[in-house]
Amino acid sequence: MFLLIMIPFMLLELYLSLYVGERIGFWWSVIWIMATMMIGIRLLQNTPFTLMGHISNVSRGKLSLQEFQNASTAYLLGATLLIIPGVLTDILGVLALAYTMYLRFVAKITPEQTKFNQNKGDDNVIDVEIIDEHFDSNDRIKR
Repeated sequence: MFLLIMIPFMLLELYLSLYVGERIGFWWSVIWIMATMMIGIRLLQNTPFTLMGHISNVSRGKLSLQEFQNASTAYLLGATLLIIPGVLTDILGVLALAYTMYLRFVAKITPEQTKFNQNKGDDNVIDVEIIDEHFDSNDRIKR
């Protein structure tokens, strides 16, 4: 099953890389490959800071855990795809990073959620404390 997916992908990657390389020239292709590889490596080096930003958004209630997982996975996948030489992998890497940026900007404009794990009860209920009264041997109430 894996080969059924990878063989057409690799052929499409080869075709697009040769087509773009023919159009822009050999040296521009080399510059493209080196530039996207350097960008991908730089993104991987900044991964801890990016993940901390996503964790911060989760703690403030701006991202759900599912969105955190999606954003983190898309970021790592996008950076890795940029490192692999080829036009198709670069396009897919940019799309994955665009999805990460979309989640990041959507998280910035959503309001913070301050109430976590709140019961769906009545908001007008006042919490009270019950004090047990103790009786001494003369049956008098101590206060």
